[in-house]
Amino acid sequence: MQPVFRGAAANAQWKPGGRLGWARGAVGALIGIALAGLVTQLCAKSGAPWLVAPLGASAVLVFAVPASPLAQPWSVLGGNMLSAAIGLAFGHAIGAPWLAASLAVGTAIAVMTLTRCLHPPGGACALLCALGANASGLSAGFLLVPLLPNLVLLIFAGWVYNGLTGHPWPHRAHPAPTLPAGTWAGTYESADLDAVLEEWDEVLDVEREDLDALFREVEQRVLKRWQNGGR
Repeated sequence: MQPVFRGAAANAQWKPGGRLGWARGAVGALIGIALAGLVTQLCAKSGAPWLVAPLGASAVLVFAVPASPLAQPWSVLGGNMLSAAIGLAFGHAIGAPWLAASLAVGTAIAVMTLTRCLHPPGGACALLCALGANASGLSAGFLLVPLLPNLVLLIFAGWVYNGLTGHPWPHRAHPAPTLPAGTWAGTYESADLDAVLEEWDEVLDVEREDLDALFREVEQRVLKRWQNGGR
């Protein structure tokens, strides 16, 4: 399913230029993967892998949606490293590949959630390592090279590139403006937002603080229109 964008957000997202344009994310991912591949290749033994496939999915998150809670540095590093270690452990401990892989992915999701580093490519890392350990004896050395340098270099590229292109990373929520008391009957309290999120009982791919800032900005625009007689 493709994300749905409206108005200015849609124009910014699908035009090549601009801070949200697809070209910005594409160039960032190109730089991040190239840096990770070139440097890690120098560290890897001859014939050893120097790029891991889940890094491509991490790059999509880091450069295309840098404000996502799933795309933050700890999610990239912790999510992939912990999941890979879990995959290796299950792959070596369990002889049946299907069982090792399924247990690895399920356990990885639980561990990433508990350690606050949920990252979708982590599931791919768990699967890759479980099958690799089971089929070809992939060892713990995989965590040190190529995985760790791949991730550190991608994070470094994300930090520099996103900052230079107008998206400081790690992401920090925009400050939420507040309206003067009694100016508009439609203002809400933070507790209202928390209550709705609690009622929905869903994991949304956006920080609660970003939602609050977004709604407060909408309030400001509505107030200005109200002060101008509805225009």
